[in-house]
Amino acid sequence: MDYVTRAVRAEEWPQVRQLRLDALRDPAAPVAFLESYEEAAAKPDAYWQDRAAASAAGGGGRVRQFVAESPEGVWVGSVTVLVESPADEVRFGEAPAMEQAHLVGVFVRPEVRGTGVTDALFREAVAWAWSRSSPRLERVRLYVHERNPRAAAFYRRFGFVPSGQRIPAPGDRGELELEYVLGRDG
Repeated sequence: MDYVTRAVRAEEWPQVRQLRLDALRDPAAPVAFLESYEEAAAKPDAYWQDRAAASAAGGGGRVRQFVAESPEGVWVGSVTVLVESPADEVRFGEAPAMEQAHLVGVFVRPEVRGTGVTDALFREAVAWAWSRSSPRLERVRLYVHERNPRAAAFYRRFGFVPSGQRIPAPGDRGELELEYVLGRDG
């Protein structure tokens, strides 16, 4: 695999925006993301600039977005890590009982799925979470829609296990999001 995985840079906000819009056009988007293509496309440039700056290396330390980049400079995938604290406003799921990382916004372009790009992105994201010393994180979590078996299979293969926590999926359609966790020692 000749792809480089790295944290985004603040000035790369146009690429951050484009990759997100591409992800929201994916057939799995309705069960993988909490916003629609139309909602994201309507956001102003300032939103994307702030988003890239906050998740860039050196951008504050509680959010980090990683991308996989081809030798030609094409972004082929991404994952974002949020550091959560019991005192934080809950974004999704239940409030954590401890400091933890939460992986969101997982996307890999269809043409590179199954090539190791997702593994590389997850290794980078989890390594970043474990490298934090203040606070020291003991677990990484993510949620997967019950109708997204491909993603769930990858998460299990990577080492995540179902926690048993289930929450209603957005949209009030009676569907569930399942929490998967990876402990520091697992």
